[in-house]
Amino acid sequence: MKYTKEKLVSFFSSNGRMPSYSELAKLYGFKSKNSAYSLASNFISQNILKRDSKGFLIPGKQFNGIQILGTVQAGFPTFASEDKSGYLSLDEWLVNEHDATYLLKVSGDSMIDAGILEGDYVVVERTQDFHVGDIVIAEVDDDWTMKYLRIKNKKYYLEAANSEYPDIHPESELKIHGVVRSSVRKYETKK
Repeated sequence: MKYTKEKLVSFFSSNGRMPSYSELAKLYGFKSKNSAYSLASNFISQNILKRDSKGFLIPGKQFNGIQILGTVQAGFPTFASEDKSGYLSLDEWLVNEHDATYLLKVSGDSMIDAGILEGDYVVVERTQDFHVGDIVIAEVDDDWTMKYLRIKNKKYYLEAANSEYPDIHPESELKIHGVVRSSVRKYETKK
């Protein structure tokens, strides 16, 4: 039987740490810690897990966890010290429903005032649980776009986050296909 990392990722997301061997056994339904040790070794060979200098399980390169070192002041500079407070899986932090989530690359500048720039990626959840004020992926009169969902006189319309763009009122049909849950931007160093 093939064991996947999803239960491990879920445990890590809930607890902010990797399970002990006895917790790993319980998590995967094993009766012995030996089976958990074998599973951990398997995950280690796949770079999902690794052992620290004391033998404790920690995230490996394939786990998608990044170490949290503390906080940084974005206002006036203050004294800071390194405070290793665990690991964070960006996948788990950004994604609520794995099977219903996908990425889209942003083209255009109609959402710049929402902090979404051309070249960014948006994390979209395919759902019909949307609300006025959400940033949505919509099909309006057979064209696709990403905008704020608004309502006026009991009719939905779309609003850009850039005053250069007019509101979009559907002539015949507006379908909401997903809700933007977050955006991702990679900063490149200029050479």
